[in-house]
Amino acid sequence: MAEIIPHWLTKQAFLSPNQSAIELVDGSTITFRELKEKSQEFAKKLAKLGIKKGSHVGVLSNNNSTMIVVIHALSYLGAVAVLLNTRLTTEELNYQIRDSKVMAVISEDALLEQAKKLDANIVMSFSEVTKRIKEKIELVEEINLDDPFTIIYTSGTTGFPKGVIHTYGNHWWSAIGSALNLGLSETDKWLAVLPYFHVGGLSIFIKSVIYGMPVYLVEKFNEQIVLDAIVNRGVTIASVVTVMVQRIMDSLGENQFPNHFRCMLLGGGPAPVPLLEKASERNIPVFQSFGMTETSSQIVTLSPRDALQKIGSAGKALFPAQIQIKDSAPNEIGEILVKGPMVTKGYFNNDVAYESSFTDGWLSTGDLGYVDEEGFLFVVDRRKDLIISGGENIYPSEIESVLSGFEGVKEVGIAGKSDEYWGQVPVAFVVPTKANIQKSDILLYAEEKLAKYKLPKEIHFVESLPRNASNKLVRNKLLDLL
Repeated sequence: MAEIIPHWLTKQAFLSPNQSAIELVDGSTITFRELKEKSQEFAKKLAKLGIKKGSHVGVLSNNNSTMIVVIHALSYLGAVAVLLNTRLTTEELNYQIRDSKVMAVISEDALLEQAKKLDANIVMSFSEVTKRIKEKIELVEEINLDDPFTIIYTSGTTGFPKGVIHTYGNHWWSAIGSALNLGLSETDKWLAVLPYFHVGGLSIFIKSVIYGMPVYLVEKFNEQIVLDAIVNRGVTIASVVTVMVQRIMDSLGENQFPNHFRCMLLGGGPAPVPLLEKASERNIPVFQSFGMTETSSQIVTLSPRDALQKIGSAGKALFPAQIQIKDSAPNEIGEILVKGPMVTKGYFNNDVAYESSFTDGWLSTGDLGYVDEEGFLFVVDRRKDLIISGGENIYPSEIESVLSGFEGVKEVGIAGKSDEYWGQVPVAFVVPTKANIQKSDILLYAEEKLAKYKLPKEIHFVESLPRNASNKLVRNKLLDLL
């Protein structure tokens, strides 16, 4: 029997019509009633384009309030929002658009030129949709928690990216799990500065509608704006990645955070323990969490009462969730498996990926970690070879595959090198076929095919790459070549 609830934005607009849903840096606000009205109006204009229940619609946008209106508008039609990472190249985006069977792309005005290069039948900017006339149509009044709501692509550790399907139920249980861990306060206000096309950023706006909580919307990370939000604008919780914590702490100097500030929720890969200790010494509440696109945001989080005793831990599984370390005893490192109602039911159009990732409802994360005697998770490595740079996942195999296409490159291996600012950066080791090959030419070639953050920060020419007996590249030995 499917679980049906009232449309969550309509319900929150009814319960707290005049409560702020979104607060902007310029001081203006959008109430839940206004957010509902804007979203419903936009939905009726999208319907004029033939978008209906089950349609897949690409959303290409950086952080802004209209993007949130568009995502809610799609839910009023029962359409599925395919959230597109604006930092990817046209080639990378077109793969996702074809794979997810997107019929239309709706883009932020500033990105319309980029959007027009994409393989969709309909491409329109937010403003162009706004100018259209409305379709007379009945909008969705109830949500079936089993229905798909969003598709977000995760880079494949092998081969191509996979479209993770999130149902309304996945998002619902993610929000409930977080509330049962962090608690809810009348005065809560969550700062959203992570990209909203990633599940960590998007999930804040879903929580907002379910909790009736304002979100302080920040379009682009700037430590001064974030500090001002925490000190002067009543922000109580902020979702961040390591590089942001470092910059916020540097800016804070000798000052203290106000008492109303509850926590920085830290995701995007294990944080350096020295950073967490420094934060703790200065009474800055940083709670580590562990999650991935497949888990609709965090699935393991340190709770307020354990934050100081368990520095370096990602915490315990959220109330509705379970974790286990595959075939290992306490304190023994193994692969992290997760299970729970916030975990995706599968990948779009990709049964093979599903079958290789799921066993009896348990998702193999590919991440390594251990659980101590008290059940606290410590993440040791994100997917053996994964590079996490400023919170973005970079898969070496993807860069290797591009660089090996350059004439003059015989073999290539990519490794993540520690970087004080970004956490890690990709470095390339190239076995050249000829002596006169130029590093600058390789980079020029790669720039057309890879997002900027995936480009190697260094290229080293070497005579050979470390390989094992079966001739597989041993990536963790690459940095020894330096």
